[in-house]
Amino acid sequence: MKDDVWQRDEVQSPCVNLCTIHPAERICVGCYRTIDEISSWSRLTHEARSAIMAELPARAPRLAKRRGGRMGRLQD
Repeated sequence: MKDDVWQRDEVQSPCVNLCTIHPAERICVGCYRTIDEISSWSRLTHEARSAIMAELPARAPRLAKRRGGRMGRLQD
């Protein structure tokens, strides 16, 4: 039996199982989606999912800044 029978033409979830919402940016640190986008993902249209997926790479730099650690203390 071929597996392609079960393939669907839909946008897959960008989830990478690193599910933590950044407290300031309010987006997931793993997939960069908002809580609303995550909770409504299964009900979104193909077009809406594609639009969100297109926006995600631009959200990544919002989480690039580190909040401290050793290097943060050394810079003071």
